[in-house]
Amino acid sequence: MDREVAPDYIKTSRNRRWLLIAAAIIALGGILYLFRRSLGSTLESARIRTGIVETGDVENTLSASGVVIPAYEQIFTSPIRASIKRILLTPGTRVQPGQPIVELDKSLTQIEFERYKDQLELKQNSIEQLRMKLNKNLFDAEISDKIKSLNINKLRADYDDAKRLQKVGGGTAEDVTRAENALKIAELEKKQLENDLSYNRESMHASLRETELGAQIESKNLQELQHKLTRADIVADRKGVLTWVNENIGSSVNEGEMLAKVADLGSFRVDGSCSDVYTDQVKAGLSVIIKLNDVVLRGIITQVKPAVKDGIVEFVIQLDNAQNESLRPNMKVEVYVVTSNSPKTLRVANGPAFTGKRKQFVYVLKDKTAYRREIETGLSNFDYVEIKSGLQPGEKVILTDMNDYEHLEEISIQ
Repeated sequence: MDREVAPDYIKTSRNRRWLLIAAAIIALGGILYLFRRSLGSTLESARIRTGIVETGDVENTLSASGVVIPAYEQIFTSPIRASIKRILLTPGTRVQPGQPIVELDKSLTQIEFERYKDQLELKQNSIEQLRMKLNKNLFDAEISDKIKSLNINKLRADYDDAKRLQKVGGGTAEDVTRAENALKIAELEKKQLENDLSYNRESMHASLRETELGAQIESKNLQELQHKLTRADIVADRKGVLTWVNENIGSSVNEGEMLAKVADLGSFRVDGSCSDVYTDQVKAGLSVIIKLNDVVLRGIITQVKPAVKDGIVEFVIQLDNAQNESLRPNMKVEVYVVTSNSPKTLRVANGPAFTGKRKQFVYVLKDKTAYRREIETGLSNFDYVEIKSGLQPGEKVILTDMNDYEHLEEISIQ
């Protein structure tokens, strides 16, 4: 037989059930609170860097490197084989036009110059002797030709006399034939002599021309050696600074070996280089941005060297301000080649938050809360990123790398 449950027991069971339900609600609330707190993580403002969206120009650039080179640098080489006798100036010295730098021992070349000079005089003397000899031979041939002409005249008179004597019966046909043959032989001999005379004239001119050409070659060699001797006086021909000199006194130097360098440190250029991946993009005429420490200079590519060496393309940059006081020889600089430009577009300062993707997420700061937003980017350089869509002028964008918070839609900024 069933017994009625005591009211106290029923009351106790009901209270226990309500306590369990209340505990479950509190636990669920705590979980929801912690979950919401994780979704709304906080970040200190000192740890972030922000940029304001604005309107301006954005230039697309590719990175390269460069070295500052004096715009003018003269290299002095030895024009002759000699030895270094004296060093007259030391590196770093400012030089003036006409100021000697290095003194060479030119004695061996001077002896060679005197020998060339004697050879030229011998050649010129042989020309005079040949001319006298040829003139004598030509004169003898002309006299022989005149004698032959007189002999022909005599034989022609003998032939005419023989024909007249034959008509009057005082001579025979054989006498006429003999006189005629003698005349023809003399005429043929005269033609032969005249041909020899013409040949001798031409031969004389050719022989003289050949000998004179040889003398001209000797004379040019002498002039060249004299010019080298003059250039062997290593003298500055314009203002500048002596940046290097061969200081090995007494050492031998061959023709063409470098002796000194003089640079004009008042004007500079930049020799740039980049990966051959950008070969099709790097062209003469493109604008260039050069950064050296906190100084930014502009320039233009004037020459792209055709050869690719070790995967590197080299080019020459002419600076707009080639006399900037921050420029120093052999200084390493950052070079940015401007390949395209977007004028009067939305832009924001570049930073780690921009990954280079066309579409990406960034955090926009508003009222101490950062909201995650998708944007589309365009051109970029080391200063700015072009904003195609997703942002408005005046909005504040977090530029710091936010990869650790990319799962959050909102972030509280303290």
